[in-house]
Amino acid sequence: MGSSPSDDVRAAADRIEREGQPSSDKLRILMCLLYYVPHRTGLTIHVQRVAEELARRGHTVTVLTARYKLSLPRDDEMYNGVRVVRLWTPPIPISRGMVMPAYPWAALGLILQHDVVSIHTPMLETALVSVLAGIAGRQVVATHHGDLVLPKGVFNRFIAWTMFALFRFMARRAARLIAYSQDYAEHSYYLKPFMEKVTPIYPPIHMPHPNLEHARELRARWSHQGGPVIGFSGRFVEEKRPDLLIQALAVINQSYPNARIVFAGEYDIPYENTWERHQDLVNRYRDQLIFLGLVDDMQFMADFYAACDVLALTSDTECFALVQVEAMLSGTPVVMTNTPGGRVPVQVTGMGRLAQAGDWRSIGEAVVDVIRNREQYIKPRAFIEEQFSFQRTVDQYEAILRQYARRRRG
Repeated sequence: MGSSPSDDVRAAADRIEREGQPSSDKLRILMCLLYYVPHRTGLTIHVQRVAEELARRGHTVTVLTARYKLSLPRDDEMYNGVRVVRLWTPPIPISRGMVMPAYPWAALGLILQHDVVSIHTPMLETALVSVLAGIAGRQVVATHHGDLVLPKGVFNRFIAWTMFALFRFMARRAARLIAYSQDYAEHSYYLKPFMEKVTPIYPPIHMPHPNLEHARELRARWSHQGGPVIGFSGRFVEEKRPDLLIQALAVINQSYPNARIVFAGEYDIPYENTWERHQDLVNRYRDQLIFLGLVDDMQFMADFYAACDVLALTSDTECFALVQVEAMLSGTPVVMTNTPGGRVPVQVTGMGRLAQAGDWRSIGEAVVDVIRNREQYIKPRAFIEEQFSFQRTVDQYEAILRQYARRRRG
């Protein structure tokens, strides 16, 4: 019998501890990524949580990122103990990315000031950072936040090929690659060629307890005649396949005709036309759909999850989807498509069901089953916290960064 995803992560933690016991030395850590707070995606939240906890532990942490809005501070600022350096970007977007003309000089200067470099991919400057780190004699630790998936089109295929080529260039030179799970790494076309360098570390998940009174108020606002409330947390983009959940209402309505789906997340996305393409579908079920837009208040999100009977995620690809664990910590079971990496939280906890990816009928049947038998899927919050420990995640990051910073010093 094979090991579970949870066993793989704990084995990785033990290996990290064997390879280099942590010392009391404080590190100078440079983190490189495209978007940072106040931008809200799973990637930016992941980096922010690790960066701020490492800073709280006494390390010097600098984030090098894009000034993607003119309203953001120029140059650098301190944010929750983390120095954030934002570089000017001309209005020349490349799909989700952008150009930063000053990046080579700013990156090299900062690399020279730090002990170790943490890259977060996908990112256009991935290869450049690895070259500059080599020049400066610094090691690179890269966290891969998911293979790039773009809508169809010749230009998007060119972007995807280019990004993969840049990643491979960096990965050959990186000291360590971090994946969200062993399951995702083994199926990722980015990571699979470099498995000898891969360490699985669960994302850092921290969730406030829901305010149950507010959750009841939200449920009363969204529920129709006592019908179930189905949550969806994520952007309305092609890879998340929100259209499948809407189509699944054809199955769900046979058992729960008063069901409502509440979408928390951006839905009119500038870099793709998923929202426009599915307007006929949205209008067909308009009375059963509620769109909240982007929500950046984690307390509200905890209350949102608690107000739902089930959280449904219908992605074609997903490296983890930390919103699953957020919902579980808020007491709400999950329906997730059976995708590598994305299925891990349900497999590890048993707090939900897996549905066939791309199949709205399978999704609808799984949603109905979880609503009908909800109590059998509920697990204690302490159990979920033990499986996805925030402190254990940051401990593993700290140990890996210390390991390769110490090798440079040696």
